[in-house]
Amino acid sequence: MNLKSFFILIFVLSLLSACKKTDDSSTSAPPAAPENEETPAYTNVAIETDKASYAPGDEVTFIIDNSTLPASAKARYKFLNTILSETSINGPSWKWKAPSADFTGYTVEVYSKTNGTETIYSTIGIDVSSDWKKFPRYGFLSKFSQLNDDQIARTIKNLNRFHINGLQFYDWHNKHHKPLPLTGTGPAETWKNISNADVSLNTVKKYINSAHSYNMKTMFYNLVYGAWENADLDGVQKEWYIFKDNTHTNKDFHPLSWPFLSNIYLLDPSNTSWQQYLEGQNKIVYQYLAFDGFHMDQLGDRGSRYTYDGSFLNLSQTFKTFINAIKADEPGKDIVMNAVSQYGQQGIAEAPSGFLYTEVWSPYDTYNDLANLIKQNSTYSNNTKNTVLAAYMNYDMANSKGYFNTPSVLMTNAVIFAFGGSHLELGEHMLAKEYFPNNNLAMKDDLKKSLTTYYDFLVAYQNLLRDGGTFNDVALSSPDGNIKIAKWPALEGYVACFGKRFGNKQVIHLINFKDSKTNNWRDNSGIQTAPALIKDAQLLFTSDAAVKKIWVASPDLIGGASRSINFTQSGNKVSFILPQLKYWSMIVVEY
Repeated sequence: MNLKSFFILIFVLSLLSACKKTDDSSTSAPPAAPENEETPAYTNVAIETDKASYAPGDEVTFIIDNSTLPASAKARYKFLNTILSETSINGPSWKWKAPSADFTGYTVEVYSKTNGTETIYSTIGIDVSSDWKKFPRYGFLSKFSQLNDDQIARTIKNLNRFHINGLQFYDWHNKHHKPLPLTGTGPAETWKNISNADVSLNTVKKYINSAHSYNMKTMFYNLVYGAWENADLDGVQKEWYIFKDNTHTNKDFHPLSWPFLSNIYLLDPSNTSWQQYLEGQNKIVYQYLAFDGFHMDQLGDRGSRYTYDGSFLNLSQTFKTFINAIKADEPGKDIVMNAVSQYGQQGIAEAPSGFLYTEVWSPYDTYNDLANLIKQNSTYSNNTKNTVLAAYMNYDMANSKGYFNTPSVLMTNAVIFAFGGSHLELGEHMLAKEYFPNNNLAMKDDLKKSLTTYYDFLVAYQNLLRDGGTFNDVALSSPDGNIKIAKWPALEGYVACFGKRFGNKQVIHLINFKDSKTNNWRDNSGIQTAPALIKDAQLLFTSDAAVKKIWVASPDLIGGASRSINFTQSGNKVSFILPQLKYWSMIVVEY
């Protein structure tokens, strides 16, 4: 062999060697996932707090059914997965001073340990926030006839257990253009709302007082542009109305039939005279009722509409002007406005509205649409305002008496909560229709228990769910094939995966659509099924840095309590075992 052939042979052998090394590395087995500690037992003992939320440094009172607790039971206070302190439990109630950090969620776990084996008896979330609008958890009230004190107390106490921190008083008023009727000496004692239902001034007052005792805020509902028939007798001028034509011949109105007392005629929200008229009516409301703000409603896209002088009216652009005027007139009062199917939401977001509220209708029918609405609202507000979705579950089923389908509700809440929103759904009953008094559907016991934990979870981890961060894709796989993982959006037959990055934390959400029967969140006929439980699934995560810690929490597991899990890292590959996935699990990787 001559010298030239020798060097050629050496070069070819070196190339083959390099290819072999590349092949070896690409087919090498992932690092083995170490076993986790045994999952603690969980008994779900009833626990509650005395407020829906707290100011920094407030005293928190816990009430627990301690009849089944051992003498060794303790309460530990956690921020995310970090234990802050512990205390012994010596009776049915105890107190804790909330930390000084504002806008923070905490978990309290009641537990004991025997021979190294831990049992968790109760968990509950604590919201320490000086302003409810930062992390709104919105509920509603819809019946204001003569109610006794016990009825009012039971309703508000129940909502407190879900940490509802704001209440929309739906259709509490008399005429839309004259919400609080007056007599010669002050407000009327009773009146009719538009659906001909009785309203008691005393009931409204007692609901406001009861809500305030739990640190819940109260918002009075009204349209931004509504008037009953013959409103001219109350001073509403013809020049303020919206018209279907440019000759002010046909007023725009929302038709209503018996037993409703009137059609609703629409006025131009940008008309300053109408603004001033309603500001005067609002002052009367605030004079006699201690509401904390105005929940503004609208009716969505009306098509081509005109003002009295024949000018084309872009109705979606009038809401910002209206909100600005109302806020300037009562700067100490809160404002929230409904964007029906996002109509006018961009202007609402730019106005001084406390948070963004979307009533969800078609074409926003899928789980992915819910996620996109929340993300879009965040964009509109430059990531400064959180979102509440009025999303009515099992809608067609509510035409008759029955029960909510538990998997429908939990799957929808998993998506809304994981993407940082909250769900308007709880009041005297659970909500299934845009007409809030409809209570044809009841919650089964399993839904009541699960929802309590879901709301605890929303509060406890609000700093990872609703407090900034950047959504991102994560490289996650299941080497043993126990989970079929697909990047978000939701896909029937798969576990949907998406991430959110917070500085040195990578959050990974897994939502289980493995056994899903529909991708339609509303699930009109209630066909959604509960996913089969996935246990001890080995997962492989591609990390861009050295991992210090991995922990997991799920509203479906041990009351939402967080727990650290073992992992192995080799290069950029991190392997660990996920203890359980039912509907939704949140994995947090810390660097």
